[in-house]
Amino acid sequence: MRVVVTRPQHSGERTVQRLTEMGHEALLLPLSEPVHDAEAASRGLSETQDAIAVTSAEAIRALVALDQNLSPHLSRPLFAVGKATAKEARSVGFTHVLASEGSGIELAELIARNQTSTQQPLLYLAGLPRAAGFETRLSELNIPLRTVECYHMLDITPDDAILRKFFIDTPADAVLLYSRQTALRFFSLPFLRQHSYTLAPTRFLCLSEAIANAVPALLRIHAEIAAMPDEDSLLALLTAE
Repeated sequence: MRVVVTRPQHSGERTVQRLTEMGHEALLLPLSEPVHDAEAASRGLSETQDAIAVTSAEAIRALVALDQNLSPHLSRPLFAVGKATAKEARSVGFTHVLASEGSGIELAELIARNQTSTQQPLLYLAGLPRAAGFETRLSELNIPLRTVECYHMLDITPDDAILRKFFIDTPADAVLLYSRQTALRFFSLPFLRQHSYTLAPTRFLCLSEAIANAVPALLRIHAEIAAMPDEDSLLALLTAE
């Protein structure tokens, strides 16, 4: 199956490798790239003492530049959305990592169940843009929060020649969509808007219902939602009956 991966380069390369090992033809189409702010992350770490929360592996990658200055913080509890983000945290040396299976809302509830003290604010290493669910739910649970934006995603517009190759010359069978923002970016690309007919037979495999709702109404019949918001469940859709 010919599958388009709409992830940033770093994480997208790993997905491409997984798809290739599964026997698919994988095509990487980054629609954004991360810009890290290690200084902001460093200030956030130095000005807080309690647990850390991350909703994307990009927040962990922003910490890598701190090198040895990260060492004093590696024993702090770290709460992560999903197995992939938790794995990234462990790979840089965090020793006490807890992961939620689903969304930021579920991560907030995991934190509420595991926090022994609410005196010190939780440090949220966040990015832009981001969904509001995690911060909103923490507020509802009366958990104090210090949000530090340590990366932002910069939009990329692929060349029309690449889009023509992926969707017209040999049309893709499926497109993997990992975030609502990415889905909105994908369907707003001028080339695809001008040649929207090329997407008619394409499957849009979505990590969540919110992402599927970003698929244009005329194409939503081809949107499929992963059983769980993780990559294993998303890739399982490729072999589903």
